[in-house]
Amino acid sequence: MTTATPPKRVTSRRARTRRRLLDSALDVFAEEGFGRSTVEQICERAGYTRGAFYSNFTSLDELFLAMWEERSTQLLADVRAALDEVSAAAPEDAVRAALRAIPVDDAWYRVTAEFTAHALRNPALRRVMAARERAIQDAVLPAVVEALGRTGRRVTDEDALGQALVAVHDGTAVQVLLDPGSEAVLARRETLFLHVLQAYSTATS
Repeated sequence: MTTATPPKRVTSRRARTRRRLLDSALDVFAEEGFGRSTVEQICERAGYTRGAFYSNFTSLDELFLAMWEERSTQLLADVRAALDEVSAAAPEDAVRAALRAIPVDDAWYRVTAEFTAHALRNPALRRVMAARERAIQDAVLPAVVEALGRTGRRVTDEDALGQALVAVHDGTAVQVLLDPGSEAVLARRETLFLHVLQAYSTATS
């Protein structure tokens, strides 16, 4: 009788190797651009061989997707925690807290923008990106809808709200990065998010 092969155990050493590769890859991608980065550059930055890389990832695409998954998971947890604090008395405070949980990171924005352009040229990768974007939206929307409900508002079209929030986030992120430190830009970003939440919800009473 044959027995199933047990799954490979992730050792602490393997986890440390993976962590260093991910951290080094972000630095290399941000400095060189995703399209110009190589496995060798990442390995050199991390202090590992190509063998270490390929024992953790099959390609740079897979590495980036792992990086994106990790950051998305943390972002969702932070946003949910921020929205859990919303009250009927101060919805603006919840928006500010949620925006603080979604930092506009220069390096990360550059990397994701370049990878998105890369994915748009690859139909299979584009489908993966679209599915993951949808999964993130589906994961965070219930918390948004629930928070709005506590302020006395009901969402009329959850899909439309999700797309509008993503559009506002992406558009205002560019503005924040082009004019760093501008309080006016940050204030307009906050106001736009509030307008979108109000536009796609109605008062329940």
